[in-house]
Amino acid sequence: MDRQPFSVTREIIVANAIQDVASELRLIELADYIAFIRLESMANIADIVESAAELFFMPGTLLLRHGCEAHVTWTDSPRIALDLELRPEGATIYFTLSLTAFKAGVEVNYVAFQNPSDDPELNSAFLKETLENARIRKSFPSSRSA
Repeated sequence: MDRQPFSVTREIIVANAIQDVASELRLIELADYIAFIRLESMANIADIVESAAELFFMPGTLLLRHGCEAHVTWTDSPRIALDLELRPEGATIYFTLSLTAFKAGVEVNYVAFQNPSDDPELNSAFLKETLENARIRKSFPSSRSA
């Protein structure tokens, strides 16, 4: 796939938006991911993704898509790659989330906007805003003294 000049900006936007979810996903045992992938039990991985996402995003915003891979060799650090889809209002982002023991990486494959602008920078700004609007923020009661 040809990388566009604004892809890096969008990868940063997506990475920042899902960093909490990625941390949750890394709490799952590596062996569990490997077993589910090896047994082609994608529903179990989809449930894991949905459970992690529901802590931070509105329902249906982050989904497992067409697959995942376990990269486990004798010489390299293990890596799990999940094909994910973010669906905030007005946009759909198809990307791969790579998880290792201490970090996560995002590779955006495609972004579809419901009403795209001719200006890629405006589209990226919209993407950042719509992802922010799709997040669940914990609110704490205000401490008022009467």
